[in-house]
Parts: sequence; structure tokens; C-alpha cells
Amino acid sequence: MFRIKKLDIFIIKQFSLLFAGTFFISLFVLMMQFLWRYVNILIGKGLSMEILGQFFWYMSLIMIPKALPLAILLSSLITYGNLGESSELTAIKSSGISLMKSFRGLIIVTSLVALGSFYFQNNIGPDAQKHMAQLFISMKQKNPELEIPEGVFYDGIPQTNLYVEKKDLQTGHLYNIMVYRMTDSYEDQAIILADSGMLQSTAEKKHLVMTLWNGEWFENMRSQEMGNSATIPYRRETFINKKIIIDFDADFNLTDMAGISSNASTKSISKIKTDKDSLIHVYDSIGDAFYKEAQGMYYPIQHLKPKELATIKKNLEKNSLNIDSVYGKLRPDERRMVVDRALSTVQQEISDLDFKSMITSDGDKMIRQHQIEVISKYLLALTCIIFFFIGAPLGAIIRKGGLGVPIIISVLVFIIYYILDNTGEKMAKQGDWAIWFGRGLSPAILIPTAIFFTYKANNDSAVFNIDLYRNMIMRMLGLRIKRHINGKEVILKSPDYLKATTLLTDINNAVTNYAKKKNLKSPPNIINTFFKYQPDHEIERINNQMEDVIEDLGNTRSRAILTEINKYPILIVKAHTRPFERKWMNITAAILFPAGLFFYFRMWRFRLRLYRDLKTIKEVNENIISEIEKLNAEEKSR
Repeated sequence: MFRIKKLDIFIIKQFSLLFAGTFFISLFVLMMQFLWRYVNILIGKGLSMEILGQFFWYMSLIMIPKALPLAILLSSLITYGNLGESSELTAIKSSGISLMKSFRGLIIVTSLVALGSFYFQNNIGPDAQKHMAQLFISMKQKNPELEIPEGVFYDGIPQTNLYVEKKDLQTGHLYNIMVYRMTDSYEDQAIILADSGMLQSTAEKKHLVMTLWNGEWFENMRSQEMGNSATIPYRRETFINKKIIIDFDADFNLTDMAGISSNASTKSISKIKTDKDSLIHVYDSIGDAFYKEAQGMYYPIQHLKPKELATIKKNLEKNSLNIDSVYGKLRPDERRMVVDRALSTVQQEISDLDFKSMITSDGDKMIRQHQIEVISKYLLALTCIIFFFIGAPLGAIIRKGGLGVPIIISVLVFIIYYILDNTGEKMAKQGDWAIWFGRGLSPAILIPTAIFFTYKANNDSAVFNIDLYRNMIMRMLGLRIKRHINGKEVILKSPDYLKATTLLTDINNAVTNYAKKKNLKSPPNIINTFFKYQPDHEIERINNQMEDVIEDLGNTRSRAILTEINKYPILIVKAHTRPFERKWMNITAAILFPAGLFFYFRMWRFRLRLYRDLKTIKEVNENIISEIEKLNAEEKSR
């Protein structure tokens, strides 16, 4: 039975204080990132403090579920980093409490936070998304003269499409302007071209004044009395300076929510499921109607009875018709007419199919968005728990508290999560990936990562031991460090020079024999290397003898001998014999040709280096023997 203990309370207190601080920091960072993304909508709009307050309020509500996982990751990492740095984690483990038991209290807290995140997304978040979208649209419609882009048509002004080739931000002048003014009918439209102009709001913010210079005005003059006459008079006017008044309320007015409420992000899970069923029913009906229409148009005989189909087949066999021969009998103008008619029919059918495809594609996209939104609500809550099982074990492994290393690691983990999550969501929305694959991409990577870190932390594995990884990379690349043996100030046991001379002589003989026997300068035999490997421990034996001599001679007071000892290379005793210890791994490497080729040349490189090392060892041995003989001669002369 679970009981709350003092240790759980102690850890929860530390975590709670850090969680509160990191939550507000994470929320602030995410809000700033969101603000910079849409800062062009806010600048220069003359928005009141009340509107800005609403904007920041709804923005914070939207960012809260996204800030919770990052806050949990950072606070759990700092909590266990502090415990490890102050040796409290060591004391906890030494008292018989495992790392997983110390997680108990925080697992409950994190689960409650995850449940709160889910409730927030399902009940409060949709309403905040709805009001934020309403504010966005309303802000875009305020002061449209500041929103006009370059090189595209702008439709933010009612009944007007405006094209501007270039815009001067300092003076507000617009250059190479094209204006399409539209009313209730196509025939009444006006087209205005001008070299330059300006667009400004009136003082009461109820109209827009468009001032144009050096342009032309084309306008159809269709009247109600002319009925359906095909003859439509028009007016053409050339002007040097012209002002046009456009009705436009530039005051801040909230737009209608009718179009916003259809967005999946503004709905709860129950509402999404209801609307998704309705969408599926509607678009299934549309697809069924399109299918029946195509079936009736292109395959009408499928609806006939078997007897009717048999009769039609007999008539076709009796009155067999060769279309090519009929086409060949036509006159050239008739052939051209037939081809043009066929081409026109095909193009019309293609356009019709493209239109129907666009309708069904929009329906599929809306249905996908509703499915993705349901998964996202659950997934964001699950991410809180995943991030805890990444942050807490990492803190226990690195044992660094504060805001230095934990922030760096948290940012790296969150960036990886953000890239995976956004990429998967985008590809799923576009229909390029399956929904389950796109939304499951980030948890599929993070959950095994969390399990790995938790396992390593619980078993006190040195995951982030820099020396371990450095030595492994150096071994893979064949890099070595040099010997650094310094003279000792206090020598308890003098070296046995006679024994050392004997061992060095034996090593020289063994080195000479091994180099001749193995012919190290020649490339290795492929069959013996990968398929018929025979154990070779001679270099290991030589290395052990050499290390014993080095350890013994390290007690000498002779600087010359110490200098020679530091010239000994550090031998890699197995890399020249075979790529791997196990036979099946060597055979697999040989079968996988690129890998086998790499290991073969790597082994050849180590053979050549061993040949040079053995040559160096022999020279050093001779030099040391010579120095020992000098020392013996000096002692005898005394």
C-alpha cells in the first residue's frame, strides 16, 4: 500500500517550487515566440489596452498546455540534478531506497498535472482558441492601409481588390496600382489603373480615401432598363489626380464567430466527434452522388438486366463498326471538327473531375483535422508524463543542478520534440502521412528514450561519462595518447636492472620473430580474417611483459631511462588480428560488402601501425639496455 513518506514530501516540495518558476518562464518564452510570429498584426493598429489585454490573456491560455511539458522536463531535471550534486541522492540510495521509489510522489504530481492539462485543453482551450481567432481577424481588418502587401491582390477592403507592385513604408505611397471595384453583378465592375497613389482613413474612421495619380478608369455602364442585351456600354476616363471614397468602418469591431466555430481547434472532444460524424455523412453522400453520376454517364449498361445486355451484345456483333475506317472517310474539315469536339469534351470532363476532387479533398482535410485534434489533446497530456521520465533520470545521471546544464539539455530535448511533433502534424494534415504515423512520431521516439534513461539511471550506468565516449571514439578511430611517466621523489623499491635487461632481450627476440612470421607489412588474408580465424595472443603477451618492465623501471632515478620509457607506444593488441571477437560477427561483416571492406582496410592499417610500433619497441629496448649497462659500469667504477 502506498503511503506518503517524508522523503516524498521533501522531493515534492523541491519540485513544486521549481515547477512554479519554470512554468512561468516557459510560458513567457512561448508567448514571446508566438508574439514575434504575429507582431506585424499588432504594430501601428492603434489598439486599445483593453484589446491588447484580451489578446495576451487568450494567448496565455492557449500556451499553458504547451508550457506544462517543458516546465515538467526542466523542473524534474533540476530537482534530481540538485539532489545528485549535493550527494542527497547518494544518501537516498545508500539507505535502501531505489531511484524508482523516489519517483513515486512526483509520478502522482505529474499525472495530476497531465490530467489538468487534458481538462484545460478540452474545456478552456477551445473557447480561448475561438476568441483568439476572432481577435486575429478583427485586428487584420483594422487600418487596412497598413496591411496592403506587395505583388499580390489584397481583398481586405469590401467590394474591392487592390494590387500594388511596390510600397514605400516611410511615405505611404503606393506604386503601379490596379483596383477592381465590384458590386452585385459582374457587368457593373470597374477597373482602375494608376501610376501611384495613397490610401488613408478619414478622421471619423468610417471611410477610406484612395488618392490616385496619372491613371485610367474603365467601367461598364449596364443599367436595369437594358435587360439581357448583349451590348453593354462602358465608360473610359483618363485622370491626373482622382480621389475615391470607400465605405469602411476602421474602428475595432469583433468579427462574427460563425466561420470560426467550424475550426477543429475550437471544439471539445465530444463536439469534435459529433461534427466529424456529420462531416463523414455529408461527404460520403457527396461521394456517393458523384459515383452514381459517373456510373450512369460512363457505364450506363451496368444498370440493364442480363437479357438486355445479351441483346445489345448480339446487335453490336452483327453491326460491327470500325471507327478508324469511318474517321478516314470524313472530309478534312469534318475530321478537325470531330477532334476539336472530342478534345473539348475531354477538357470539360477533366475540369469537372478537378472540381469534384477539390470538394472531396476539402472534406477529407476537414475530417483529418478533427481526427488530429482529438489525438493532440491526449498526446499533449501524455507528453507531460514522458518528459518527467526523461528529465528526472537525466538529472540523476548528470548530477548537475542550477540553470546551466539542465537548461541546455531541456532545450535540446524540447527542440527535438518540437521538430518531430510539428513535422508529423503537418504531414498528417496534408495527407502525406497516415494520421497515426504523423501524430505518433514524437511519442514513438520519446517513449523509448524515456525508458532508456530511466533504466540507465536506476542501474547507475554512466550514460554521460565523457571519458567513456572519448575512449570509445579514440579506439574506433585508432587514436592513442602518449605515455607520461615522471620521476618519483620517493622511491621505496629500486628497479631490478638485471631482470629488466633479460626481459627486454626476450621482448626483442619475440618482436623480431612475430614480425617475420606474420609479415605485417603485407595485406591480411581475407579468408583467415573473416572465416577461418585462429586465436593470436602473442602481442597481448608481449604487451604484458613490456608493461611490467615499464612499471619496474618507472622507479629509476635515471632521466635517460625515463625519457626512453616515455617513447614506448601504447599497443592496441587485438585490432590487427580480426574485426570482432565473435566468429558470426566477422562472417556477417564479410557478407555485408561495404562494412567488410571498411573493416578489412581498418585491420590492414592496424597491422602496418603495429609493424612500426614493434620496430619502435625494439629500438627503445636496445637504448634502455645500453643505459642500464652504463649505470652498471658506473657502479663498478665506484
